[in-house]
Amino acid sequence: MKDLLYCLYTLIRYMMQSLVSRQRKKEILDKIREHKKKGQKIFDSHFHIIDPYFPLVPSEGYVPEPFTCRGYLQRTQSFNVVGGAIVSGSFQGFDQTYLIEALKELGTNFVGVTQLPASVSEEEILRLDSFGVRAVRFNLQRGGSEEVSHLEAFAKRIYEVAKWHVELYIDSTQLEPLSKTLLKLPAVSIDHLGLTKRGFFHVLSLVEKGIKVKASGFGRVDFDIKIALKELAQANPKGILFGTDLPSTRAPRPFLEEDILLIQDALGPLAEDVFYNNAVDFYQPLSTS
Repeated sequence: MKDLLYCLYTLIRYMMQSLVSRQRKKEILDKIREHKKKGQKIFDSHFHIIDPYFPLVPSEGYVPEPFTCRGYLQRTQSFNVVGGAIVSGSFQGFDQTYLIEALKELGTNFVGVTQLPASVSEEEILRLDSFGVRAVRFNLQRGGSEEVSHLEAFAKRIYEVAKWHVELYIDSTQLEPLSKTLLKLPAVSIDHLGLTKRGFFHVLSLVEKGIKVKASGFGRVDFDIKIALKELAQANPKGILFGTDLPSTRAPRPFLEEDILLIQDALGPLAEDVFYNNAVDFYQPLSTS
């Protein structure tokens, strides 16, 4: 009898939790749809396209699951994405073929953030620029990019040739020895809020001085995101760029629609710039129509 009662209790508890979960998801989707109805445009400044038709390089033994352009558009259809930045991951190395094809498929409202060797020719930079590439990524977390020893010279060169900027995937605790160099560069952004609380004060200082930071990868950070966003907005509201980080490869938790609502709640009227204007000004896509 006790076993039967326990089974019934467990079943009822599971059903109630499922019901609450479904209701919560519905509430979130309703809020997201309302967000979309109000005309809030989103430029997704950080996501990956993973097409197994093109070369993939194991990164620390990891090869991601496919996430095509079609999959991206389906995943983001509940909110108003009108452009974005396709970011090359460690598992894509210096391959440009997947990025060019993805930019062709998604259209001129989208740009590319690639990985290139410092030896790349001026002609190749300009060729990639014509397809919508706008930045070079230095991946200090996972590798697959050029060595950081080339950062200063390479950043200045690509800006001189094509007005490109550099992006860093880096733990904020590693920023201090690079800070002077970063502040000398024409344009820089930092991925995923800098990842860790311990070095977040370095991120705040750099953003205050004009460096951009991506409000992305919320499942990767170890601090209160709402507090961090408010502090960043006080430092420089034009320095924050929203990104979904889809498909959230190797993240402890993936992107959720609640992340959009969290930014809206934290920043209020400033969220419009974070969702769209700041990134469009920074990336200069070929089209914003």
